[in-house]
Amino acid sequence: MSISIPEEKLPAELTAFAAVEAAYPQELARITDSLRRGLPVLVEAEKELTPYLYKCVRDRLKKETPPRQFLYLDGRPINDMPPPQPGMGLVATILYYLREAVRGAVADRILVLPHLDLLTTSVGGLTSEAREVIPLLYENPELCFMGFKDPSFPLPRVIENLFPRRESLLGVPRDRLGQLVTQRESRKLSADRSLKPYQLYKSVSGVNAVRMRRLLSTLTGEDYPVDTKPAYLQLRQATLVGQLTLPDVDLARDIGGYKKVKERLNKEILDVLALKDTSDDEAAMKRIEGLIPRGMIFWGPPGTGKTLFAKAMATALGAAVTIVSGPELKSKWVGESEENLRQVFTRARQAAPAIIVFDELDSFATARGTYQGSGVEHSMVNQLLTEMDGFRKDELVFVVGTTNFVESLDPALMRPGRFEFHLHIPYPTAEDRRAILGIYDQKLGLELSPRAMDYAVKRTADLVEGQHSRYSGDHLQALCRALARARLRERRAGPLEIDDVEKALSSWAERPTLTPREEKVVATHEAGHAVAALFCPHSPPIDRISIRGDLAGALGFVSYSDPAHRYVVTRGQLLDQICTLYGGREAELIFFEDLSIGSAADIDRATDIARALVEQFGMGGDHIGARRIEQSEHDPVSETLKASMEKAVREILDEQRTRSRRILEQNKILVSTLRDLLLEKKVLDKEALANILPATPKKDAVAAEES
Repeated sequence: MSISIPEEKLPAELTAFAAVEAAYPQELARITDSLRRGLPVLVEAEKELTPYLYKCVRDRLKKETPPRQFLYLDGRPINDMPPPQPGMGLVATILYYLREAVRGAVADRILVLPHLDLLTTSVGGLTSEAREVIPLLYENPELCFMGFKDPSFPLPRVIENLFPRRESLLGVPRDRLGQLVTQRESRKLSADRSLKPYQLYKSVSGVNAVRMRRLLSTLTGEDYPVDTKPAYLQLRQATLVGQLTLPDVDLARDIGGYKKVKERLNKEILDVLALKDTSDDEAAMKRIEGLIPRGMIFWGPPGTGKTLFAKAMATALGAAVTIVSGPELKSKWVGESEENLRQVFTRARQAAPAIIVFDELDSFATARGTYQGSGVEHSMVNQLLTEMDGFRKDELVFVVGTTNFVESLDPALMRPGRFEFHLHIPYPTAEDRRAILGIYDQKLGLELSPRAMDYAVKRTADLVEGQHSRYSGDHLQALCRALARARLRERRAGPLEIDDVEKALSSWAERPTLTPREEKVVATHEAGHAVAALFCPHSPPIDRISIRGDLAGALGFVSYSDPAHRYVVTRGQLLDQICTLYGGREAELIFFEDLSIGSAADIDRATDIARALVEQFGMGGDHIGARRIEQSEHDPVSETLKASMEKAVREILDEQRTRSRRILEQNKILVSTLRDLLLEKKVLDKEALANILPATPKKDAVAAEES
């Protein structure tokens, strides 16, 4: 097929029957040849295509000598057969004529069954009427059938076995597309008096020849338009079926941040497909299509925009999207879950190019053998694999599975050829959060001041208040929507400031109400952590201290900047962590000569680090040695070694606890000052801390060395 076909080489007029002949010449030839030799044929095609295919085959065989006779069993009266009893329904009438045909003369007669789906249930089982007819069909070996199967309905094996030859006519072959457009229609799709079939195929790849003629004949607009997008958009809108939609999500304009994720999606998928669209070499286009993965996994925490990235990819490809929730596919009826899955793929193929997004893919595609439910998931995974293995090379249907638990997915799905492209979409970094907030700031007209924007970025580095998760893109959108509502409610004009951001984040949060004594204990505890960290050379800088109880499960907290070196962790860093963890406990002892249970989690964490130093990292001292110690029921360690291990752990903890107390006693005034400021302000950010915390030359020297 030429990349561009001159207008004068296109047909001037084209009937629907001529379009079917032009679209499927090879398939029609194979069907005709099989029937000529007396071999039954099963044709998979959409309902509206059935009568046209039948007529094309009939006309071919009627030209032969002697002409073949056809019996079209669609429920209408047949001249040479006795009429059925009055009041019989469509199915009963079809079955009546089928019985008569089977028992009558069958020589040189082809029985056409255009409605095989009426003999089956929605999940591929046989109806009660069909069970009576099946034995008759098998008892007469001289019968030659031409059956039609709608791709939306499965057929039971007992019916499919009647047909040794099968043909599937889904959509239109790309190399025949140039035969299906008239000159008048081409003028609506081109500005240079030529048709570009590859460009048209992107809009109608899943449409059969009859429907395509109907769509093309209704095209409106001027001839030879400068901008052909409206005409192609008309076609795309008309091809949508079911819940398929055309999204409008621009990867750069509507998704903030995530530079690395966007870069990979562009380089691996979008840029490659763009190369295909600009190529003038058909062979090169086919090679490119073979390189594109049809199955993709977008994985990451909830709310990070996995579905949004899928919609952005669809927008870039001009593809329709259907979003399917895994739990919605499941049914308690046998076979119905698989049928639901089959229908999803059928609709996507009819509206291709299309992207099927399986939200919560792990809800039914977990590793086989690990199911806790009814076992229907096993069949659904098999059905999904069958559908994906059936993709044609030029079929523009993609499958995106989103999941929070990629490790739980069935390994059979993850191999190359299926879900081979894996895209991790993590929680947004500070840079990402700034970009996301910037997009919503512009869309919602928030007018965040630079200080408010900086504060929002830093504030959302903490865990979400009342939850044990970090801020995702959805949380940031919710924050901006809350700011927009407040702006409307208060009829605000001018830029929003830090107080507005904080109010939107915390005004409706449920926080504990502390007595003055309790608040003082919490402030002392957090001040102890902060001052201990300040004098530990390997501890990262402090970003924020709070005693408002705005972190899930904690009355107060100290948050730190991201460490300069995330992947190389040293013994000095781990020891400094233990020292800092003891800071809260030791501050309580110094100022109150008593302890609260608030340091329990700190002790747990400190103990875990010390135990890891001894048992995993070979840093337990000379009496343990530089080795890893595995403790298990099958290979227990000796009592002597266990005692040495416990001694090494205790020494590490005692040494760092003593170190922490020494730091706090030497800087007792600083702890007291920081505590009092916390009691007054409740929250201290990096700027506020810079005015009261002294410079630490030792720490600065270490930072300079590490950089």
